[in-house]
Amino acid sequence: MNFLDALHISSSGLAAQRLRMNLISSNLANINTTRTPQGGPYRRREAIFSALPVRRSFHNVLRSQVSGRLPGVRVVGITTDHRPPILKHDPSHPDADKRGYVAMPNINIIEEMVNMISATRSYEAGVAAINASKDMALKALEIGR
Repeated sequence: MNFLDALHISSSGLAAQRLRMNLISSNLANINTTRTPQGGPYRRREAIFSALPVRRSFHNVLRSQVSGRLPGVRVVGITTDHRPPILKHDPSHPDADKRGYVAMPNINIIEEMVNMISATRSYEAGVAAINASKDMALKALEIGR
């Protein structure tokens, strides 16, 4: 694995964690959204990641080098949470049903904050990996002098 491969793998992780942070921010911003264009309350969204294998056959490695597809992290999808909404009694709310209950998004702020901390730490780890790769390349250049 060369210097650019290490940077590519780390940058794919950074892009994946950035998308995860965007989804978490969207979940937190819509914690009180009771009406969406699809109807009903906002549904929590979450990214699904897939690791691209590093060890492959020589033929596949050669093909990936030619096509530019290197191993790393890939977002394979974004899922919506299928947990039922939380019913809150508020007869004055415009979206209340006949019994006075409003369907609120089933978003747990503590769960979202833990996910945000995890995404932040993963992003920081990716940045540290990029910096380590950069430092190793600089040291290699110094050896060559």
